[in-house]
Amino acid sequence: MGAMSEKLDDQHLSAWRAFITTHAKLIDTINREMVDAGVIPLHWYDVLIELYEAPERRLRLSDLARKVVLSKSGLTRLVDKLADAKLLERQSSPEDGRGAYAVLTEAGLDALRKAWPIYSSGIQMYFARHLSADDSQKMAGMFEQILSELNP
Repeated sequence: MGAMSEKLDDQHLSAWRAFITTHAKLIDTINREMVDAGVIPLHWYDVLIELYEAPERRLRLSDLARKVVLSKSGLTRLVDKLADAKLLERQSSPEDGRGAYAVLTEAGLDALRKAWPIYSSGIQMYFARHLSADDSQKMAGMFEQILSELNP
C-alpha cells in the first residue's frame, strides 16, 4: 500500500480542492452564460474548436476523442447532435473506409465565431482578471508540467 499511505499535507489537499471546485464552477458558470446568450454550449464549442484548429478542419473521430477536453464521455452522441445541427459533417475515410472523420461546416465556423465573444468574456471576468501576467505564466507552467507527466 506504499503510495496510498503517503500523507498529503494540508496545503496540497487544500490546493487540490480549490482547483477542482474552481474548475467545475468556472465551466458551469461560463457554459450557463453561453446558453443564456443563445450561442452553442461550452461542450459543443470544445468539439468544434478542435476541428477548427485541425488541418483541413477535419479529424478522425478517434483523434477528436483524444483532443477534446470537456466532452470525452458521450462524444459519439455529441458528434451526432452536432451533425444534426449541421455544425459538422461525418465523412467516411477515403483511405480505408472504416475510420470516420468529423469535418467542420461553415455553420459550425459561424457558431464558433458567435460563441467566442461570450466565452472569452467569461474567461476574462471569472479567471484572467484575478491573475497577473506572472501568475498566468507560473500557473500555465505548473499545469503543463503536470500534463506532460500524465501524457508521456
